[in-house]
Amino acid sequence: MRRETPATRPLAPARLPVQRPVDARLLVVDARGNLSHLRRAQWLDALRAGDIVVANDAATLPASLRAIHDRSGRSVELRLARHVPPAHDGAPRFDAVVFGEGDWRTRTEDRPAPPPLSPGDRLAIGDGDALIEALLEHPRMARLRFARDTAAVWSLLAHHGRPIQYAHLAVELEPWDVSTPVAAVPVAFEAPSAGFLLEWRGVQAMRTRGIAFATLTHAAGISSTGDAMLDAQLPFAEPYRIPSSTARAVARVRRAGGRVIAIGTTVVRALEHAAAVDGIVHAGDGVADQRIGAATRLRVVDALVTGTHEPGSSHHELLRAFTDDDTLARAAVSMAEYGYRTHEYGDSMLVEQR
Repeated sequence: MRRETPATRPLAPARLPVQRPVDARLLVVDARGNLSHLRRAQWLDALRAGDIVVANDAATLPASLRAIHDRSGRSVELRLARHVPPAHDGAPRFDAVVFGEGDWRTRTEDRPAPPPLSPGDRLAIGDGDALIEALLEHPRMARLRFARDTAAVWSLLAHHGRPIQYAHLAVELEPWDVSTPVAAVPVAFEAPSAGFLLEWRGVQAMRTRGIAFATLTHAAGISSTGDAMLDAQLPFAEPYRIPSSTARAVARVRRAGGRVIAIGTTVVRALEHAAAVDGIVHAGDGVADQRIGAATRLRVVDALVTGTHEPGSSHHELLRAFTDDDTLARAAVSMAEYGYRTHEYGDSMLVEQR
């Protein structure tokens, strides 16, 4: 029998939706590749006066919908995954991953396929419905056109939608479980969960320490589809908006020699995309469609606060833009030794750019 070591022992997921557990940990990976451990509540101790913290203020949609596939009569789950411009008549549209029977209690990769889908199929959702307008890059990826106006679709989501969740959790999520303390505009499909560590008294503490705070809005997408072909396309292109005040604050800090600290991978994607042309973060709307990985030269973000991510995931690939694979491997061993928890309610890392 193979003996389990810290290097091979998988990290266990956090099973309860507690955003700021008192025992949460933070692994700090500094610019030299040194590792240290803090209580996550002490995360501001890893920052310096003159830094700016940028967080994603997107609120999370109830993006999981139960529906009946009208042609087969079978139950399906729709997980909204991408924003799509409205149809010519104003009808709201989303791209969605479609699952067969079952729910979040079954591992995503073990969920059955839906019945065969075709353009024109009707999906009954409570007292409303949606039409499959087109099948996209995969038989389970569909463009949905809702047969109501925008206000009615918001009502439909509010009454019949649930937060997207996965089988590692022990209880069903409630809407407040996926809302970060700075949540504002409801455009995310899954929670920008790195922001769970934030609290307003911490923002006040930043000011006391000479650390600036700003937000942007990035439509965080889904983290897993259960299908290897679709997962390889993650993250999907995601729209964002950077306020003028945030762009100015980032520019001011950078001119003064301070660091830009991103709370979550979505913030990295938005800031780096907005600065892709000339290295300056420009205010306004954009769509982050780039892939960030080991070959990426970061132009804006100096450090990232994020969750713990498994090798091979798109989130872990983004970490490779900040530090090398040897350091990430040592970090994984250290987290295993200290019993770190993974996934959205797990422990955290702060990784500085080398």
